[in-house]
Amino acid sequence: MQLTVIAVGKIKQRFVADGIAEFTKRIRRYANLEVREAKEQPYKEPIGLAKQEQVLAVEQGRILKLIPPGSFVVALDICGVELSSVEFSERIEGLMLSGRSHITFLIGGSLGLARGLLEKCEARLSFGPMTFPHELMRLVLLEQLYRSFTIIRGEPYHK
Repeated sequence: MQLTVIAVGKIKQRFVADGIAEFTKRIRRYANLEVREAKEQPYKEPIGLAKQEQVLAVEQGRILKLIPPGSFVVALDICGVELSSVEFSERIEGLMLSGRSHITFLIGGSLGLARGLLEKCEARLSFGPMTFPHELMRLVLLEQLYRSFTIIRGEPYHK
């Protein structure tokens, strides 16, 4: 199994970077994992709708260049489907069993992901209606991916 996480922006907080490093190490026992960063487009607040769409379009172009061909693309989107950890692991296992050996997850920056990019994704996943910093979302996603593999393998991490 090959996993790619494409995230807009760099990790700035040390504690987040440490958590990402830990879960990256853990996941690599089960799958190949690559984390790719797309440069965040700078803007000044307050930002109007037209400027917001312009920023998202630039970031969309950067993200599209990083998506591996043939991968199953999942956008993290507040309007996506909410799954329990067990349901998430079942979806991952289902993709593996169906021959989809490469899954790519997209994490937008502070403005989210462009509508056009969301429409190109094969799935949208929500971690609930709360808003999270994009840095922290990367850590949460990696923890849930690790949890999914332990559930699939029947290992005791998930209680």
